[in-house]
Amino acid sequence: MSSDPTTVELSVLRAFSPLDGLKNENLRALARKTVIRELAQGRVLFKEGDTEKRTYYLVSGVVELLSDSRIIGTIRGGTTDAHHPLAPILPRNCTARVASEKIDYLSIDSDLLDVLITWDQTGIYEVGELGAGNGSSDDWMTMLLQSRAFHRIPPANLQAVFMRLQRMDYSAGDVVIRQGEEGDFFYVIVSGRCSVSRETPLNREGIRLAELGIGETFGEEALISGARRNATITMLTDGVLMRLAKDDFNTLLNEPMLQWVDHEQGLQIVAKGGMWLDVRLPSEYEHWHFEPSLNVPLYFIRLKIKTLDPAIRYVVVCDNGRRSSAAAYILSERGFEVYVLRGGIAETGLADTLIR
Repeated sequence: MSSDPTTVELSVLRAFSPLDGLKNENLRALARKTVIRELAQGRVLFKEGDTEKRTYYLVSGVVELLSDSRIIGTIRGGTTDAHHPLAPILPRNCTARVASEKIDYLSIDSDLLDVLITWDQTGIYEVGELGAGNGSSDDWMTMLLQSRAFHRIPPANLQAVFMRLQRMDYSAGDVVIRQGEEGDFFYVIVSGRCSVSRETPLNREGIRLAELGIGETFGEEALISGARRNATITMLTDGVLMRLAKDDFNTLLNEPMLQWVDHEQGLQIVAKGGMWLDVRLPSEYEHWHFEPSLNVPLYFIRLKIKTLDPAIRYVVVCDNGRRSSAAAYILSERGFEVYVLRGGIAETGLADTLIR
């Protein structure tokens, strides 16, 4: 059994390649997401043939490498051999078994590490230059890069995103976007907190729906769907936001993150345990919809995320693909495996499969 993990020091990360080449700001960001773990003698760290995207580094102790149950090598922590990841090629060509009383090791998400290294080597800005200077200014960037959805963004796109982000300083009480306005920018919170409110016919003052903090994003729905802003975002505190213009957002972030499927492909996903997720209004849904399906209107998608099962693959649908692509972006950004029905539910030839 592994014991409870402990926080990793920067000096520990610098002992390994290619972590030793990271800029200090990016190394600190990685350190906050990394812990030292412990594994007892005789336990297996990974098995031959494993394909899990984890990068392992041996901090201390001794590991035996086995192939077909035969020992083919030994790695000791602190040596030149331990400077590099253990069996980094997938599927792994050997099994790693603890040979000493115990080992201390690092296990890092390989996609996150790859993105951090790519950004570190291609980015023009130091992380601190984009931040708010409050000691945790790179948290927002790390949170974005750690999102599984961002792993699908080509490295060149990520570089362009961070180059084109504009820093905006706000004071408490400032309105960042207002309900009913045209969408023009996508926002990331670098520091401070924002409130999300929505005006209704019965409440012109607006109902507070949520609060957003560092690393959280907003504004994408209007950019993707072409609709007007569906909520007002107001600064609760002084803060710093990064914003990305509509055209840059759609080209660099939205298009690479969306996975489009046709009707037949959607049926296959649902047949294998997936589910249709209909983001139209309840009145539209009641008129006709796929079965079995779940109805969560787009304007509720952020509030209802906790009711969705991350283990289910969702095929998101609406009438023409605009609202569904906006919902799919939000879910994908939060780690869901989602697909978008190309052309939407009103596409010619689908009516016979709908429940009326």
